[in-house]
Amino acid sequence: MKLLRRQFLHLAAIAAALPALPRIALAQTYPTRPVNLIVGTVPSATPDIDARLIGQWLSERLGQPFVVENRPGAGTNIATELVVRASPDGYTLFLITTANAINATLYESLNFNFIRDIAPVAALVRTPLVMEVNPSVPAKTVPEFIAYAKANPGKINMASSGIGTPQHIAGELFTMMAGVNVLHVPYRSTGPALVDLLSGQMHAMFDTIPASIEFIRAGKLRPLAVTTATRLDVLPDIPTVGASVPGYEASAWQGIGVPKSTPAEIVDKLNKEINAGLADSKMKARLADLGAVPIPMTPAEFGKFIADETEKYATVIKFAGIKPE
Repeated sequence: MKLLRRQFLHLAAIAAALPALPRIALAQTYPTRPVNLIVGTVPSATPDIDARLIGQWLSERLGQPFVVENRPGAGTNIATELVVRASPDGYTLFLITTANAINATLYESLNFNFIRDIAPVAALVRTPLVMEVNPSVPAKTVPEFIAYAKANPGKINMASSGIGTPQHIAGELFTMMAGVNVLHVPYRSTGPALVDLLSGQMHAMFDTIPASIEFIRAGKLRPLAVTTATRLDVLPDIPTVGASVPGYEASAWQGIGVPKSTPAEIVDKLNKEINAGLADSKMKARLADLGAVPIPMTPAEFGKFIADETEKYATVIKFAGIKPE
């Protein structure tokens, strides 16, 4: 995985080797026409909402429309390949998500190499998950859940929004690190999984907080822990998984990428404007309403972040023997 980090960290340096003056002039005038922001999910999904928020911000700051284009399918691979094949001129952006780090290992035969072919621009947000159970499950804490699972191996049904999704991988990371055996039950999306969790057909689930928070507040689901490294303001009394399973951390996250060889000056300009948006009080408030936490980074920092996440999830995928649908 050291190769992954080197590839990400040197993308900007490679681009900088091109003639400097025309590139600087290009960056000063960029953008001169609408920019497409490709999203690999359906409209109204959490990544799509985040993309539209940052797209609106960039439109206002840079004076050109940043148009979100949804290209769902194949676990975001369709959208990724579209961006990989696009011209590296700054007019095609890509919403990178946790799925891209997962897919790098999950899929053995892709027509692109995400690590090699997409250059990181800026991180956007981290969306914490919550480990939750149906109230019929006797466990009220993570240690109690681990003890209950060990006493009932293979009898606890753990729902997810689909094979290879962040929710699924977060659950598998937990079972690997906690040393428990549960039965994973994948669904096509979060909604049906939550319905069966609420009815008691499923026992446990790792899910995004926005999707589950109202059920938690109503007492219809019991939160055991949040998956971030620290506690969250939205669930201040709920501990972290890591407090009971040292080293555990898992979140859904998003960021912006571009085709490799996109001029470094354009990458830096986009990074500056995106980070300004993440620091804006109104933007932060809107993201907080979605349960999202801004994670501003430089392109190099975001590249290292992606490489680390790819390495972590590769370990989980190989341990659990996960195969794509």
